[in-house]
Amino acid sequence: MTPEQYCQDKAARSGSSFYYSFRFLPEEQRRAITALYAFCREVDDVVDECREPDIARRKLDWWREEVARLFAGHPGHPVTRALQPAIERYNLPEEHFREIIDGMQMDLDYDAYPTFTELSLYCHRVASVVGLMAAEIFGYEDRQTTRYAHDLGMAFQLTNILRDVHEDALRGRVYIPLDELRRFGVEPKELTLPQASDRLRALFEFQGRRARDYYDRAFERLPESDRYAQRSGIIMATIYRTLLDEIERDGYRVLERRIRLTPLRKLWIAWRTARKEKRRHRRRQLA
Repeated sequence: MTPEQYCQDKAARSGSSFYYSFRFLPEEQRRAITALYAFCREVDDVVDECREPDIARRKLDWWREEVARLFAGHPGHPVTRALQPAIERYNLPEEHFREIIDGMQMDLDYDAYPTFTELSLYCHRVASVVGLMAAEIFGYEDRQTTRYAHDLGMAFQLTNILRDVHEDALRGRVYIPLDELRRFGVEPKELTLPQASDRLRALFEFQGRRARDYYDRAFERLPESDRYAQRSGIIMATIYRTLLDEIERDGYRVLERRIRLTPLRKLWIAWRTARKEKRRHRRRQLA
């Protein structure tokens, strides 16, 4: 199996919304973003699948060493071997890969976050940094696009936190800031209950509004000149916002069930959004 096929299989097996947005990219960009996504999955799996924190830390340290080998020009893992052409072709700093690993390690260091300030650092490391590298792969002309990419990464992670709040709580992790739980009169253990009270639904609605604010802020910052180049990010955002819409439409009953979009629906949203952005790009060219 080639390194590229390894990354492709890793991305396909995840069933992530990101996978559907990659399908509309030129081959070189698709290989680069798929390798980046596979790297994120590998280090995330270390924390999610390893029950012994000390072993997980050692594995993350191994990945830090592997990143150093990658940037020294002799990677060993299939994912870093697939990444090598991407770091040479695009502006993907070594520091960003290390930040992603540091973000994953926060899951070993924290089981809850006191305020949104601390949570913001976590979201920045595990999502916004990925967004910044994705923006480099997709290409842009205006530096303002990096601010869009950062805020979009925040929006994605906040959506994930809301979707997975019950599952995470059962695993002993609380990603909703503790001061906000107190503000709504909610105890962390209530996140493990099978049904949400009015207080919990109000808390979840507040979290949903924050995610929406980040989506809105991101697109306010995306220059028109870079929309078409960044169309994969727009596809991801459309899928994720649809997920957030479904959570809202279901009354924020995220403790009762995990809201999902079917693969067919994700593919339909991706295809429809790609067509919409292509038409918009053509109109801009003709103007």
